[in-house]
This record gives sequence, C-alpha cells and structure tokens, in this order.
Amino acid sequence: MSAAAKATLVGKSVLRKEDGPLLRGQGKFAADINFPNQLYMRVVRSTYAHGNIVSVDLAPALAIPGVVAAWSFADVSEIPPIDFRLTRLEQLAAYRQTILAKDKVRYVGDPVAVVFAEDPYLAEDAAEHVDVEIEELPVILQADGEVGEFRDGLPTETALIEKGYGDVDGAFAKAHAVVSLSLSIGRHSGVPLETRGAIGRYIAETDMLEMYGAAKVPHWNRDQLAKMFGRTAANTNLFEGHVGGGFGIRGEMYPEDVLVCLAALRLGRPVKWIEDRREHLIAANHSRQQTHHIRAAINRDGNILAIDNEFFHDQGGYMRTHAATVPDLAAAMLPGPYRIPAYRVLGHIRLTNKTPGGTYRAPGRYESTFVRERLLDAVAARVGISGVEVRRRNLIATSEMPVTRALETLGTDIVLDSGDYPKLLDKALNGIGWDDLQTQITSRRKAGELVGSGVAMFVEKSGLGPFDDVRINVGTDGLVEVVTGAASVGQGVETVIAQICAEKLGASYDNVSVIHGQTNRIARGLGAFASRVSVMTGEATRQAALKLRDKALAAAAELMQLTTDQLDIVDGEIVRLDGSTGPSMTLAEIAKALEPGGNLVGDSEPGLFAEASFESKHMTYPYGVHVAVVSLARDTGGISVERYLVAYDIGKAINPMLVDGQIVGGVAQGIGGALYEEFTYDDRGEPLAVTFADYLMPTAREVPDVEVIISEDAPSPLNPMGLKGAGEGGTNAVGAAIAAAIDDALGQPGAITQLPVSPQRIKALLNSKM
Repeated sequence: MSAAAKATLVGKSVLRKEDGPLLRGQGKFAADINFPNQLYMRVVRSTYAHGNIVSVDLAPALAIPGVVAAWSFADVSEIPPIDFRLTRLEQLAAYRQTILAKDKVRYVGDPVAVVFAEDPYLAEDAAEHVDVEIEELPVILQADGEVGEFRDGLPTETALIEKGYGDVDGAFAKAHAVVSLSLSIGRHSGVPLETRGAIGRYIAETDMLEMYGAAKVPHWNRDQLAKMFGRTAANTNLFEGHVGGGFGIRGEMYPEDVLVCLAALRLGRPVKWIEDRREHLIAANHSRQQTHHIRAAINRDGNILAIDNEFFHDQGGYMRTHAATVPDLAAAMLPGPYRIPAYRVLGHIRLTNKTPGGTYRAPGRYESTFVRERLLDAVAARVGISGVEVRRRNLIATSEMPVTRALETLGTDIVLDSGDYPKLLDKALNGIGWDDLQTQITSRRKAGELVGSGVAMFVEKSGLGPFDDVRINVGTDGLVEVVTGAASVGQGVETVIAQICAEKLGASYDNVSVIHGQTNRIARGLGAFASRVSVMTGEATRQAALKLRDKALAAAAELMQLTTDQLDIVDGEIVRLDGSTGPSMTLAEIAKALEPGGNLVGDSEPGLFAEASFESKHMTYPYGVHVAVVSLARDTGGISVERYLVAYDIGKAINPMLVDGQIVGGVAQGIGGALYEEFTYDDRGEPLAVTFADYLMPTAREVPDVEVIISEDAPSPLNPMGLKGAGEGGTNAVGAAIAAAIDDALGQPGAITQLPVSPQRIKALLNSKM
C-alpha cells in the first residue's frame, strides 16, 4: 500500500458517530439516569412576579409519609449566590441569584423551597402542601422606563455598556443626512426537546460528589460546585450524557443543579430532578429582549460616516452566569461587515420582574444584526438606492483585511481576521437567482399578490479561547481514544474531532472514539459555547494527532529497522512510502510494544499516547448573507416564508453535512424569533406563555427548505486548518432578512420595527395603507 491511498477525511460529509446509539434507542439522557435508593426533588416556585416573602411553612409537606426533607432559604443560607462565568462586571455581583429566594421573589418561577421524596409524584404532591405567604409588590416590566429600586436601595439599572471609537459627533455635524430608528426585539429563547435535568450522587467511601446531566461547561460547573460547597475539584465530578438540544440555554449553572448536589451531600442518597415543560418556560434562561434607539450619519451616496446607538437590555429578575455577555456582544458586534469610521454605543442593563436572561444561539448578534440591517435598509430608502446597493457601498473590502475594530468583547479585541464580503454577497444573489427573482416578484405583484424579498448580512464570532486540551491514546486493540474538555450539545463533536484525528494520525475513522464532558477524564476544559469547539478542540486534536503519529513512526522505525521518512501510517497500519512489500506493523502492535513489559519501553512514560494544548488570544470571524422571500395574506395578515437562502463562509468545513444541518436548524430558530415565539406578561408580571398552546414554535410546515451555500473563500490565519465556527450563522440574520422582505412585500420601507412580527401587525399595516 502506498501513502497515496491515505484517506482524506477533513472536508468530507462522513456519517455522524453520535447517531448510532440514538437511532437504536440507546441514548442516555438525564431522565434515563437512575441510581438505587434515589430521591426525587421538586421545586416550589413563586406565583408572584415581585413580593416580600412573609413565611414559608414546610411542616405540612414534611408530615406526608415518604417525604424525606424540605428546605427554604434558611436551610441553605450558607451557600453563596451563583457566580458569573463570562463578562464579569463587579457592580453586577449584588444582583446574583441565591439557590432559594432569600427575602423577596423577583419573577414568577423564582425557587422558594424544595422538597425531597421517595418518588416524583409524591414530591410533586408534597410541594403543593408547602405554605408560602408572599406580600405582593408592584412590578417593573419595562426595561426602558424609569430606573426603579431592585432591593436594598440598589437600582434596577445594574450597569452600563459603553464602547466606541472615532469622532462620532464630528461625523454627525458634517453629515448630508441623519437616519434615526427605534427598534425592538422580543423575548424568546431556546426551547430544547429535552428539558433541564440533574442527578446528584455522593459516594461517602471515596468522598466523591458526582452530578449527572451536565452539559455545555462541565469543568466550570464542577469548579463552581466545589467552591460553593467548600470542596476541591479533585473530589467533585460532572458527567455529560446525551443532550436533547443546547442552544446556549442548557448547561449553565442554575439553582436546581446546586440543590440536587447539596441534597446528595446532606441526605446521603442520590437525588434526581427533571424539569417539566411549564417549569422550563418560566424558569430556564430567557433571552433577546432589547430596545434600540439608533442613528446613522451618512453622505449623499449612502456611505455611513458614523453610528450612534443607545439600547436597553431586559435582563429579568437576576444576573445569572452570563452576567453582561449578551448586551456586551450586542454592543461590540453591531458594526458587522461594514466600514464604520466612527461608532458609539451605550447599553443599559436593566432588571425587570421577568425570568432572568442568558444566552441563546447568536446572543447579542441576532439582536444587533436586526438593528444594523434595518438601519442599512433605512439608509437605502433615504438615498433612493436598493438594499443590495447600500450594502455594497459600505462593505469592508478584502484588501482592508484584517480589520481592527478598536472594540473588545469576551475578553478579546475584535480583529476581523479574514473575509471577502462582496464575493459572498454575489454568491448569495447568484444562488437564489436574484435578477430572475425580482422579475417574478414584479409579475406576482401585478397579479395582486403581496410578496417581497430581503437581504441581510452579518459577521459572527467563533473559536473563543484561551485554550483547549486534548489527549489521544491508542490501545493495544488498535482503537484510538480522544479525550477532550469540550462538550457536546448536538453539534457533532465526536464526528468532527474523529475526522481530524483519523486523518492526521492515519487511523481508521471507525476506530476513533471521542470522550467529552467527563471531568474525571481530563483535568481542565472549557466546554462548548461561542462556536468554539471546531476551532479550539479541532486544532488541539490536530496537534496531538501529529505528535502521536511521530511517536508511532519513531517506534515503528526502530522495530522495522527503517527510518521514519521511509514510513507512513495509513488506516492504522504502518506502511512503506515507496509502496514496496515487506514486513509491516499496525498501531495496535506499536501500542503493545510501548506498554509496560514491551520491548520499546524506556525512560519515558509507557503507552502510545500524545497530548496537546491549543491557545488563542483572538476569535475567528465567519460571515454570511441571508436572503428571504415572503408572501403575505391580505385577509389574515399571515406571513409565509417561501424561500430562504444562507451563504456562510466558515474558512474550512470539516464536515459539510454537519454545517448544512447547523445552518438549517439555526434558520428554524431564527424564524421562530422573527414570526412566532415570544414570552409575554400581564400587568402583574404573570407569564402568558407557559405551554406550547401560547408559546408558538415553527414546525416543518412553517420552515421552508433552506438553501445553503457553504463558502471557504476566507480561511482563518489564526489556525493551520483555517477553521471558523459554523453553529450560529443560521440564526444570526433571520429576523433582519425577514423584516426586509416584509417591508418589500408591503411596499412600505421601514414598516417593520419590532420582532416578532405578528399577523395582527401585518393587518394593521395593511389597513393603514387603505
């Protein structure tokens, strides 16, 4: 066999490794995990949006046979509030959430007490017997209203986000025109098929605390639990199983995670908690809700001279683990792919009596892309040019790359690493047949139809550092195991990491397994968020695989009495580069030779393994174009998305099939936020969307067949494979593109100023034209 036969796996749409167990019904989700003698936890939640806790009487619940324990804040007062994971601002610390409400409740769903019982039904019944007396207080439901009092004299405005560069005031002073808009994005969030769940277990013999059901950031959550309980990371372990959807909302540290682990420690029995759907809709992180007041200074040709933006971010009742992440990203990423000579932004983080907020797929970017692209469309209308043309005139040229924004977010400076934005715009327009499409739309309008098209562009961020570690080991059976501190939330981690490892090492793809989300297997890890895994874990895997390859070849060369430059590894077998016949070896045989007692064990640690860490100070910046075609029903105001195209440049696609799936799924979620999904409240702060009858989500009927163009024109210079992340681009610009298409269908530039767009809103706009 010659080296020419070596398989190329990176860039191929190989089948997912994750799918086998799921298709066979062998998935291990949180609800599937059980231990002997386990207890079940039920949370008693506030039915008031805001109020003083007068009393919590646990006695009626404790009197029920089979109820083992019940707690209110007094029973857990020594446990500190849940801390921040990202974008820490010290002034936010006073607004963190305790694991049970201390003196006040601040949203419907706020945990007030917990009960532990022998079975889940008994726990639910017992929770209803906990007598909670609350003195109702006035609620704050508008983040852009007057600043009120949160508690103990602390204001509802927790912090300001201020960023900018250039002479903004000077640009407005000399502008040909100023375009101003007020825009808002509704409150919605990830609603995964699998709700949250956690199982705590304490093993007294080894003093080991375990939590099952972890996701997203197992190592960070492990460290926080250990810190909160006065333990060490060495005797605390978290285990990730299968995850039925993550989307940013799953896997953060919530009160329930701490409570099940605390109960396991105190009660000496495993404790299980599985969230029901109503709990999820009122207690898991919400996201998105922002109001922006933005203006642009432009010249007579529609070129932007400066942008000035002030916005209000509705954080809900507490600051959770994300701290200021979402508004900070909104502020930092708003300029997008455009040449913005001067920029200023002021973001107000406000607390309201709603479910606390966190991240949701493309956090801060879904919001800021909608705002920026609406602004571009308004500029086009003001100057009298098309939406496509105004974007062409303002796009950053390829010759300008890399571009330093003089902005920072997530602890990194924003440096747009690579990109050919005009080329991708052309690919998108050609892909959807833009010119023919406009002819068809004109014809349909003459026939009385309300139909329109819209374009939106964006820059994403991905590959957040600062590090990722990987260890690869080859067993004596020839099987290759990759252990990483990354996590899987359904994005195909096992598949893409196996592809990289198999190609660079020379192993068979089928023989590579990937272990993730198990804190007992690797000392540190950052998990899966910010579209970081392909870039960070992927590069660490490449480095470790090459180290392992060199180690294996050196061992084989010694055993075969050849030089390493005469050998290669193909499909797990060491072969001669010249293709000549003769003795050969397998990776399994090399591993045996390097095991204790083998004939190659020297002073070094035995075994065929290698480790590598990849560090990066800067993120990578993929970018994309969305094109939407919508039609409107005159009689009902119904909105139908007829066509949708996404062109996305991610530098290098490890597995194009997975990228395609990520984009299509992201579009579906973006359509939900643009047209259907919204958490609404009445005047008392009572949530009005607590079931799927009220919280509407798009189905296969509402989501068109998404057309996808995966572009690789701008590999990142920040890693050898040129990788950029792919997970969030499908969501990013959906609201913006659909809004532009609706404007076009109505023949009313600037008509859509808020998301989601309801049929009632369309009817009102149609009636206003009569």
